[in-house]
Amino acid sequence: MAEFDVNEAMVRKLAELLDETGLTEIEYKVGEHAVRVSRAASGHLVASGPLPARAPAADAGPRTGAVTAPMVGVVYLSSEPGTPPFIKPGDTVSEGQTLLLIEAMKTFNPVRAPRAGKVVEIAISDKSPVEFGEELVILE
Repeated sequence: MAEFDVNEAMVRKLAELLDETGLTEIEYKVGEHAVRVSRAASGHLVASGPLPARAPAADAGPRTGAVTAPMVGVVYLSSEPGTPPFIKPGDTVSEGQTLLLIEAMKTFNPVRAPRAGKVVEIAISDKSPVEFGEELVILE
C-alpha cells in the first residue's frame, strides 16, 4: 500500500460536519485510502486511517425499490416547519418529484424520485441524521 498522508484540513472539515449533522461517525474514502472521524462516548473526536476495506454485511444492501441517501446529512420531510411533508405512505409520485431534503453543510439538497411509483414506506424520521446509502423511502 502506498504512503498515506492525512490531510489535516479534510479531517477538520469532517469533524465540523459531525458537529453540524449530529452524527457520531463519518468516513471518507478515496481508492484504497480512508479516513474515519468519530465521536467517542466521551464526546472527544477520534480520527483514524488508513482503514482496511470493510466487508459488507449480508443484509447491508438496500431493499428493492429503496431510494437511498446520496450524501451524509440531516433529513427534512417538509420544506419548512409547520408545512405538510413532501410525501406520505400511499402517495403516488412521479419521476423527478422531490421526496425530501437532506441538509449537508448548511445546504438543503432535494432527493428526487428516480422513477414513478407508490410510496410504500418512509424509512427515516424528520430531522434525523442519515449516512450515505441509508434507505430513505421505499417505492413500488
